[in-house]
Amino acid sequence: MRKPEFENLLQVLKCKVPERPTLFEFFLNGKLEQILAGRPYREHPRHEPGTVKTASQLNMETAANEYNTLVRLDAFINAGYDYVTLGACVGFGFPAKGRAHGNTVSLNDGFVITDRASFEAYEWKDPADGDNSHFDFMLKHLPPGMKVMVSGPGGTLENVIGLVGYDNLCYMMYEDPALAEAVFREVGSRLVKYYELSAPHPAIGVVMSNDDWGFNTQTFLSPEQMHKYVYPYHKKIAQVAHDCGKPVILHSCGNFDEAMEPTITELKYDGKHSYEDVILPVEKAYDRWGGRIAILGGIDLDFVVRSTPEEVYDRSKKMLAKAKDKGGYALGTGNSVPEYVPVDNYMAMIRAVIEP
Repeated sequence: MRKPEFENLLQVLKCKVPERPTLFEFFLNGKLEQILAGRPYREHPRHEPGTVKTASQLNMETAANEYNTLVRLDAFINAGYDYVTLGACVGFGFPAKGRAHGNTVSLNDGFVITDRASFEAYEWKDPADGDNSHFDFMLKHLPPGMKVMVSGPGGTLENVIGLVGYDNLCYMMYEDPALAEAVFREVGSRLVKYYELSAPHPAIGVVMSNDDWGFNTQTFLSPEQMHKYVYPYHKKIAQVAHDCGKPVILHSCGNFDEAMEPTITELKYDGKHSYEDVILPVEKAYDRWGGRIAILGGIDLDFVVRSTPEEVYDRSKKMLAKAKDKGGYALGTGNSVPEYVPVDNYMAMIRAVIEP
């Protein structure tokens, strides 16, 4: 097992060649984390809805949370990552109505804001009311050379669509642009504050701004709308990270033909994550943008699921070889590692980094 060394990821995010091949992933999954850690999660104590938790229950819940956080930490260490992903401001978010679960989910499902009255009635949460004590706990347990990557509760556009609905948002921007702007402002400003409260913590080494922007063919909004409603808050989030002396990564799905240039030159992101073969294979993304922004992950998730371990290993090795002299690349999947990814295929991918 190799020791974590966060400096390698920093070199990647500077578009330089790290001392050794480097892994990057947004998140793993609970099943895989338990396999990698070699021990199971601890179940939370049962609590009847509508009743007040006792002091004993609260203590047991805290103990379970801390134990499970260490399981995740050990999983990232054992897999060979130089960081571990954690959220901030626990309890903060943008609640909407429950969405359906299935192979496909409508972007119009679960909306709660339809007009000015429902906007004003919505109970906006304050990230300052969230709990960041787990960063203090993590600081005591991080091994030398390892840091935390803080991720968000979704991003500006993603949460606005969750609150308004995609079709509704398109109509709102045309029929009531002032209301649309107000919704974006309420969401975006809170996310900026979320990172202002978390990014300075000494346990955190890198900031992840996760916000899905589009379809396979284009962004959800036009370039003009992205500049008006979305980019200003991402620019502020990136500035928050940089003011803390920390790099910032954008995780965003969708076609970036028209979005990558502002991501690099205006928003000043250091790295971009999430690539799909049906949009632009990571090899071509690296040819197009490598050296200007760090290219992270990109071994297409569908490819990882459907291929043999040998095929996953070979493609991973070839991508590492492609970036060997130019740098600015870390290996991982195109998106994340959900439970349906075969464990053997995931192991083949990370083996491409771990083996000489």
